Amino acid sequence: MIFDSINGGEKRIEVKNALGHRYIGDGLCGDGIRIDIYGTAGNDLAAFMNGPTIYVHGNAQDGIGNTMNSGKVYVDGDAGDVLFYGMRGGEVYIRGNAGYRVGIHMKEYMNFIPKAVIGGCAGDFFGEYMAGGYLVILGLNAGKVPILGKNIATGIHGGRIYVRGSVDADRIDRAAKSSDIDEEDLKLLKPLVMEFCRAFGLECTKILDDRFTKLIPASKRPYGKHYTPGWHTITDRKAVVPGSFEENGYPAVRNIRER
Repeated sequence: MIFDSINGGEKRIEVKNALGHRYIGDGLCGDGIRIDIYGTAGNDLAAFMNGPTIYVHGNAQDGIGNTMNSGKVYVDGDAGDVLFYGMRGGEVYIRGNAGYRVGIHMKEYMNFIPKAVIGGCAGDFFGEYMAGGYLVILGLNAGKVPILGKNIATGIHGGRIYVRGSVDADRIDRAAKSSDIDEEDLKLLKPLVMEFCRAFGLECTKILDDRFTKLIPASKRPYGKHYTPGWHTITDRKAVVPGSFEENGYPAVRNIRER
């Protein structure tokens, strides 16, 4: 029905009494389109979306922004697990808490940079295998509870994570390195925090005055040493394969140029 309405020329759509309805806005294209959802949005909200803006007046479930390309999503509540999986562009703002594996495989290409701000806390594996984009978590409701769970930035090899406050070293994966933010980081962070506060009616001055910790990759190939070289790159294959080489069915050793 949403696609039919937009194809018919509608630019403003309301979805009322949502009770976990899945796939809202998936693959939707076009600028100037706004969808307001009242209730709880279901899984894969805005997956593969290009351009529209979605406001959720309530909570949202898993998979928000899955492989999203552009557009904006605002959730005035909490959200579920595996948010922003493979997200390639656009912006997502969540007022409350998020679950586990937020930001897994986020990526960027040229000027397409995904950005997400979470106002509350999040679970384990935040920023897992992140390859690009910006993840911001504010922990405004944290109190004495850690803002993030364990195994933060596991396998990260691109992008940046900004955490309001400090992060215990034992919660950060060794694929990442941490530091305080600098002026360049503040230029990136400020408009995102300001938009978050504008959307949810919050004061941003004190938030921006607080300390932030930046997490970035320690390496572009965090697990490179654990992989065996490609078969075509091995010149002494007999040293790699024990026992009789040809008898085990492996091809004769040849230089790749001879193929």
